[in-house]
Amino acid sequence: MKRTLLAAIVAFAAAAASAQTILDMDTVRHKPQPVVINPKTKEKAPCATVELAEGKFGKAVKFSFIEGARGGFCTAWKRAGAEWDEADGISFWVKGDGSDSWGGIELIDHQDYALRYAYCFPIDSTEWKKITVPWHELIPEHPKAARIDPKTGYKPSGFANVWFGKWWYWRDYPAHSFTIDQIQLEKTIPMVELETGGIPGVSRFLAKLKARKPVTIVTMGDSLSDKRHWANRQTLWSEMLAKSLEKKYGSKVTLVNPAIGGTHLTANLVLMPRWLKHTPEPDLITVWFGYNDWSGGMRGDAFTDRLRLAVEHIRTKTSAGSDVLLMTTCPAKDRWHTMDELADAVRTVAREKKTGLADVAAEFHKVQGDDADLALKLKYWAWDKTHLGPKGHQLTRDVVLKAIEGGK
Repeated sequence: MKRTLLAAIVAFAAAAASAQTILDMDTVRHKPQPVVINPKTKEKAPCATVELAEGKFGKAVKFSFIEGARGGFCTAWKRAGAEWDEADGISFWVKGDGSDSWGGIELIDHQDYALRYAYCFPIDSTEWKKITVPWHELIPEHPKAARIDPKTGYKPSGFANVWFGKWWYWRDYPAHSFTIDQIQLEKTIPMVELETGGIPGVSRFLAKLKARKPVTIVTMGDSLSDKRHWANRQTLWSEMLAKSLEKKYGSKVTLVNPAIGGTHLTANLVLMPRWLKHTPEPDLITVWFGYNDWSGGMRGDAFTDRLRLAVEHIRTKTSAGSDVLLMTTCPAKDRWHTMDELADAVRTVAREKKTGLADVAAEFHKVQGDDADLALKLKYWAWDKTHLGPKGHQLTRDVVLKAIEGGK
């Protein structure tokens, strides 16, 4: 009995030593910010109610977000110290409402709101669950934000804002609630290998096709891949690809399309848990971004780093079970060569990380005379000269198919 008690005391002391409380959530410190609830009248309302509730340890704070709380956050100030740089990450306890919705937490710099980092967590359990977040899983949302790394990147000691809520890119804002308790620094978090090269390219995916096995493809992307976008409602390159693969190989192809128009690469990394919950280890994941990233200020070197992060994050989250196919940034009529450095970044990372590569940009530029005006006449783009036209969808399908059949 004494040994059991002693062991429990030692275990509790060890856990306490490895974690330091950031916010105990015994009092309400978060303030709900207003959001527009009527676009016509511009009427605003608080994005949520914030109140004390029974916690995992004493009291906790319950956040109840209203429907349509787009970009709505409950904000609190908590200045980080040097001890944050000595930790491996953070943890918190969450009790959800049992829904299929998700919660979002943001850590933001003490001076520059562009230095913000996001994490998406489940709220489908009505029991208390501990969420542990290593620094590398907090995704930088803005091009200006470097990866969190106390030695070589952004130092966690720079944080001063702990927010709960969702930015505009989530696209999903139902009424939902969750209760948070005991936000802590975690001194030590057992780390899995961030990535493994696995089998280079997409050869595992191709082998399954040749064996006539069922396969699943996830298409991460922006409006060039988003089925909801007006340019893609009749024809979409990924659907054309699935049909071509089924016809040629006889495999059943399941297409999972989480693409969101108007988004950057990193926003889609934040939201990966939403589709991973139901598709934890797809056979192939395509990654196609760049236009919006460029518009947001992303340039070659930074995009290279973001792509490295993407490949590492995807491989970690799928236990290296998914082949990854990177696709070069698609030229637009008015950005015919403007974004070449982003396409070069994709080629660099595909080579470094041994992923598959679908060089859409190179294929676009093969048009006779490298002529953007001719490409427009051939309907590479729709009327807006940016989104894909019929020829653009077909060309993209063909390039991806060729990359798959190359197996590397």
